[in-house]
Amino acid sequence: MLAPIAFLANLASDALLMMVSASPAQRPLNVTPSTVQRQGRYFDVQAHRGGRGNTIENTLPGFAWGLIDGASTLELDNGITKDGHVVVWHDEEITAAKCQDTSPAFPDDPDFPYVGKYIANLTLAQLRTVDCGSKRQYGYPMQLTFPDTRISTMQEVFDFVECADPAHQVLWNIESKIDARYPNRTLGVQDFVTKQYALFNKSPYKHSITYQSFDWRTIVAMKELDPSIITSALIEDETAFNPDNSTSPWLAGLRLDSFPGPSISRQIAQAAHSIRADVLSPAASASDTPVPDPDMDGYISFTTREMIEHAQRLGLKVKPWTVNRLTIVDQLLDWKADGIITDYPNNVRRLVKHRGLPVAPKYPKQRVLSCLDEHLARQQLS
Repeated sequence: MLAPIAFLANLASDALLMMVSASPAQRPLNVTPSTVQRQGRYFDVQAHRGGRGNTIENTLPGFAWGLIDGASTLELDNGITKDGHVVVWHDEEITAAKCQDTSPAFPDDPDFPYVGKYIANLTLAQLRTVDCGSKRQYGYPMQLTFPDTRISTMQEVFDFVECADPAHQVLWNIESKIDARYPNRTLGVQDFVTKQYALFNKSPYKHSITYQSFDWRTIVAMKELDPSIITSALIEDETAFNPDNSTSPWLAGLRLDSFPGPSISRQIAQAAHSIRADVLSPAASASDTPVPDPDMDGYISFTTREMIEHAQRLGLKVKPWTVNRLTIVDQLLDWKADGIITDYPNNVRRLVKHRGLPVAPKYPKQRVLSCLDEHLARQQLS
């Protein structure tokens, strides 16, 4: 069981049922025809954090190898610094497992050392001194390291990828890393939405971007700011439910048990539809599954066939995360998922192609690496 039995109750009104059951034709058109064509051309293999199983995460080298490995979408995370810069990093803080200090941004900086501190409490100049490319993660023993790699701004990532992808074919899935439980650890919803949108709006990739978040308040706010932005509702059991049965802080004030049953899977799909999300992005596995693979006794899925089918009937695409086992990939392909977010885009792409589905072409390795060298050098000078 993924939630208390109370969540299975059908407590919704007829009006709510009508709202969440609206056909796609009744919903606002949120994307341009060119975006629809680009989004639907290939099965969506998303390189999670650039493909962190293969290369250090959320860095220019990581995104370079995501392109070389043939990912259709680069998935990444955004934080915001103390001085208002949108940077590409997953964690709320600079973690010692991934980064190491070099020298202070200026003599006698009282904030130094920076490792262990929240991004929201550091300036871009301070972040620039931290080496986040030298440490291979223990859980990813095949990960390429690139010593002295620094955290990039979102604009720097756009600029690098545009060099490698001058035809603007790659897709993006960009997450706001805001913690709904601890508002003092990151900047707020409006800070994220406003600053990220300003970058998206001036980018040639604007209509290739999916904006995702576990904090559904940001999805609501982004849709209010610009309904054309494609949005994705991230969810897992730990954000869907509170142990004490109180309202989860992650779902923009919604309670799943206020949506029609008969299952949690359908309630999740309906909740995502109600905030006008275009994509539902659930965890593939339940957080408390005792075994990691569907072929093992006791495996617990979070994403279900019913969830996928119901979400698709409501007009949403379904792209589960983070899928690093091919048995789970096979299961999701059997269930007709629209995409898969993975740390190993090369391996998932190979299986998707083996199953006869169209996959995005790989980018020319020499061009990508030439652009990488150029943009890493620029970053060192900034």
